[in-house]
Amino acid sequence: KECEKKVSVKNTLSIGALPLDNLVENTTSIPHITDLGFNAFQVHENSAFPFKGGENNALARIENYFFETQNVSQYKQTRNGLIGADYSSKLSAWLANGSVSAKTIYWNVKKYEENVEVNEDTYWLIFELIWRDYFKYISMKFGNKIFQLHGILDQKYEWKFNQKALQQWILGQTNEPFVNANMKELAQTGFMSNRGRQNVASYWAKEWKQDWRVAASYFESLLIDYDVHSNYGNWLYNAGVGNDPRDRKFNIRKQAEMYDENGAYQRLWHNN
Repeated sequence: KECEKKVSVKNTLSIGALPLDNLVENTTSIPHITDLGFNAFQVHENSAFPFKGGENNALARIENYFFETQNVSQYKQTRNGLIGADYSSKLSAWLANGSVSAKTIYWNVKKYEENVEVNEDTYWLIFELIWRDYFKYISMKFGNKIFQLHGILDQKYEWKFNQKALQQWILGQTNEPFVNANMKELAQTGFMSNRGRQNVASYWAKEWKQDWRVAASYFESLLIDYDVHSNYGNWLYNAGVGNDPRDRKFNIRKQAEMYDENGAYQRLWHNN
C-alpha cells in the first residue's frame, strides 16, 4: 500500500511509422508447426483460453473484456471462476510472452475508470498487476534461491519425492476429484485457473509433502502463460517457503464445495 501511494506509472510510448527508406523487404515465410516436426493440434473445445498470440489479439482481448462486455467491472467477483473465457481477464499469456505490457493494461483500466466506472473490481485487476511486478522484484532480490528447496526463507520442511505420486498427480489420478479435474485441464489445454493452481499446489506440497520444485517445473513445461517469476513465486508461496511464512494448507473438498458447488467443472473434465 505504501508503494502504491508513492509510485506513479509511466505512460506508454507511442511509436510512429518509420520512413519508407528504412524499410527492408523480408520474404521469409514463417514455418508451420508441422514443418518443425510437431503434430498439428486444435484448441480443446472446453479450453478457458481459446485465444491466439500476438499484440493485436492481446489488444482485442482488452477491448472486449474492458469496453465491449465491461466484464472488468466484475473482475474481483468472478476471478475465482473455473469455466469459460470470461471469469478472468486471461491477459497473463500475452503478458508472459511480451505481447502486451503491464503499463498498457494499467492505462486501459484507468481509461475504463474514467469513462465507465471505478470500483473495487477495477482496482483489483491493477492489484494483480502489482503482485506480478512484486514477484519479479523477489526474483531480483533473491536470485537462484527461488529455485532452491528451502526457498527464500530457508524454511526446512521434510520434503519427499515419489515418482508414482508424480504420475498420479500429473494424470489426475489422486483421491481428490477437484485436483484431478484441474490437472486434466492443464494437460489438455495448457491452462488452469488461479483457484485451481493454488489447490493442486497445496495438495502436492502440503497434503503429499512432495518436492515442490518438481511440480513447479511441470507447470513450467505446460503453461501457456508461464512466467518464471510468477510461477516460482507462487509455488514458493504455496509450499510455505516464500513470501508467506505461514504453513498454509487448503481444505480441497471445502474449496471444491465453494468454487464448484454443483460439480459442473469436475464433470466437464472427468468426462474428457
